[in-house]
Amino acid sequence: MLEFIKRPLIAWLNKEQKPRKYPLSDYERISYELKPCDVILIEGRSRVANVIRWITQSPWTHAALYIGRLHDIEDPELSEIVSNHYEGDAADRLVIESLLGRGTLVSNLKVYKREHIRICRPSRLSLRDSKQALRYAISRLGLDYDVRQIFDLARFLFPWFILPRRWRSTLFESNPGASTRTVCSTMIAESFAFVQFPILPLVKESENDNLQLFRRNPKLCTPSDFDYSPYFEIIKYPFVDFRHDQDYHLLPWEGSSELSDEETKLYIDPDSKLDPEVVDQSILEAVEKSRAAPIEGELLPVDPIEEEEPEDEPPKDVTP
Repeated sequence: MLEFIKRPLIAWLNKEQKPRKYPLSDYERISYELKPCDVILIEGRSRVANVIRWITQSPWTHAALYIGRLHDIEDPELSEIVSNHYEGDAADRLVIESLLGRGTLVSNLKVYKREHIRICRPSRLSLRDSKQALRYAISRLGLDYDVRQIFDLARFLFPWFILPRRWRSTLFESNPGASTRTVCSTMIAESFAFVQFPILPLVKESENDNLQLFRRNPKLCTPSDFDYSPYFEIIKYPFVDFRHDQDYHLLPWEGSSELSDEETKLYIDPDSKLDPEVVDQSILEAVEKSRAAPIEGELLPVDPIEEEEPEDEPPKDVTP
């Protein structure tokens, strides 16, 4: 009975809206730039993506770990595992991800060709640790998607007064063995924790004035954490871009296209430009206002006191 309800619910949650006619990202340039162990952030279009967007207050609703092509995996055992989970061409660019209703699996990068995506690259991650992080991620293939963790995360970020954060929550359980369920960002966070690479660690000062880092609970990790982390470099390529030697004013702002009624609520017509004279007038008014009524603590410049010229004295009588 539970399975009878679960399947249509998952199908309803995974239903996606139509993609943009023109994506915000240049997929070809991003796919060329990718390196193994890069984290790919995706702005999802499904109903479950909207739930995650509301919970995390971020447009990034999904994360995937890039592992390269099948022939990029040097370890024969790992290559065999990946090939058993992927039936496509060996030259395809592959990612490991956790999806609702499908679990942790290998996907072709091309499924995100029409999406808004960006690269989060672990800064100065060594080649050895990169291979070990990928090894961990590959070991998680086949795990189920942990739906309960999403709701527990919502309760943690938006706590209810009736249900305390720690009461019957999976986020704070410490199991000695490996978990059998996961979500996209948790699986990736655990891969980097496996090689002690930081994402958003806690920094504390010890008694001898030395700093110490504490790894964050991977179950609390969200896709936006990789974007926010100071230990990841952000790489993005807009769909409509300009080269370093070009002027951004040359972007195609002019044209014959018109905005729809719905689009006018979000975007501005190119002909609607602010008059430079209005800006100049605002600057003059602000200067006059600041001179007339300075803010507290501000000293006004004092006009130099002009020395009065002495009046001409009558000539003294020098007659003896």
